[in-house]
Amino acid sequence: MTRRLLAAGVTAVLMAGLGACGDGGTDATTGHGSVAKEAQASPERVSGLRDTVRHVSRKTVAGTRAHMVRKCASTTRRVRHTTRSGTGTRKTTRVWYTTEHYQSCKKVRQGTESYRRVVRAERWCVRLDDVNRDTSRDDVWYRVTRQTYDQVSAADRHARVEFIPASTGC
Repeated sequence: MTRRLLAAGVTAVLMAGLGACGDGGTDATTGHGSVAKEAQASPERVSGLRDTVRHVSRKTVAGTRAHMVRKCASTTRRVRHTTRSGTGTRKTTRVWYTTEHYQSCKKVRQGTESYRRVVRAERWCVRLDDVNRDTSRDDVWYRVTRQTYDQVSAADRHARVEFIPASTGC
């Protein structure tokens, strides 16, 4: 018994020590690990000259899958009941059985059903030149929201635009 307690204590101390170690890399300004900094990073605002916009529509294909339905059947089972009475040598046990009714349900395949499967999600993209006033950064694609796409589309070509991208690339 004491060996088990000792092993559990040693395990708890090791886990606490390893948990305190973290990922090893810390940021000098916040003291947090690099994983925490990435999770808290806010999207950066970019600016540049409007080059091109692109709307990639959603693409779906027809597919079929098994159609599953719930089938239930009324069934019964025999239940054993027991009572004990008396004490000492006068103990008696009485046993009787009853029938219990219940529903037995399971999902079974019943044919097939058609559905639309999304192969490519809809996305809106903007290409900028002179990103953040760096003349060497041209033709950089950013994925943006629908609202940002509409605003940038309304701007003149080569007009300076500023937005927060959803991600880079298109």
